[in-house]
Amino acid sequence: MDYSPSQPIQNPLLQKVKKIRDRRAKVRDTHITLAHGSGGKAMRDLIDDIFVSSFDNPILSQLEDQASFNLASLMQQGDRLAFTTDSYVVDPLFFPGSDIGELAVNGTINDLAVSGAKPLYLTCSVILEEGLPVETLRRVATSMKAAANQAGVQIITGDTKVVHRGAADKLFINTAGIGVIPSGINISAQNIQPKDVVIINGELGNHGAAILIARGELALETDIKSDCQPLHSLVATILKVCPDVHAMRDATRGGLATVLNEFALSSQVGIRIDEQSIPVREEVQGVCEILGLDPLYLANEGKLVVVVPCEYAESVLSAMKSHPAGKDACIIGEAISSPPGVVMLKTAFNAERIVDMLVGDQLPRIC
Repeated sequence: MDYSPSQPIQNPLLQKVKKIRDRRAKVRDTHITLAHGSGGKAMRDLIDDIFVSSFDNPILSQLEDQASFNLASLMQQGDRLAFTTDSYVVDPLFFPGSDIGELAVNGTINDLAVSGAKPLYLTCSVILEEGLPVETLRRVATSMKAAANQAGVQIITGDTKVVHRGAADKLFINTAGIGVIPSGINISAQNIQPKDVVIINGELGNHGAAILIARGELALETDIKSDCQPLHSLVATILKVCPDVHAMRDATRGGLATVLNEFALSSQVGIRIDEQSIPVREEVQGVCEILGLDPLYLANEGKLVVVVPCEYAESVLSAMKSHPAGKDACIIGEAISSPPGVVMLKTAFNAERIVDMLVGDQLPRIC
């Protein structure tokens, strides 16, 4: 007979079982060992002490090999499921403004949100390197809990693996997410039409610059922080004023330039953006100039690109500016009929150049 930690237990026998279980479910080691991935007591104690205690909810507390939830309640919120998965290998684990735990939760939420879905459930699987401090893992799990609570989602199942020292770098996280798309919402890059307007919700490149500086490879002092944040509430705000959003995507790896190229290729329209309209923080621009990077390709973890019919542009922009995650939103360009599949940038000198897809990797292990 299962019990939920969130509910009082009246049966004396179950109370005794709970006391025994609680007494045993503590991690005594200060560092991760191979035993923590063995499937035995050490692993169970780690899961109970770090993950179950952090992510506690009625579905997770059943501690089955899978999570089950009521389909009828999902169908009341929409007519389609959105399902996504992602992995996080960011280095370092903790950086200005965020950490790998919050990043994993918000990144997965955002991949659901840009489809128009309401995020509901997440999974959390971790690959741990032997020797990782247990306190580091606890700190990451606590961060994930806080991010999930803030976003109103539940982490309902997961997995733990441990590899030999040197076979992984400290901690990797894999997540999957499930959300529900409301009826009538159909967001796809293939929907973009000429004269559609392109809007972003704020400054570009903050996450990429924050990671670079956190690695200590540059002797720079700056207060640049990652823009890591959940975007589903902002998306809901946009859809209230414009249910006919044509395309939406979060600009993570590859940055704005990659998203726009994906849009142009999918819809076979051209996209023209204005360099002077694109918000880039002065310190980020400085980092890019020192290293020869282009902020258009820098990763973001709290920025989305929205393409809407021109008649909705001002109302969407106003709605975005009314939301904390979109207060710096701005129009940066439009879709054009020709050349199809190409992104053009109007420069500050009133010339035009092609903005191609990212070739290679400006900055590895950014998320």
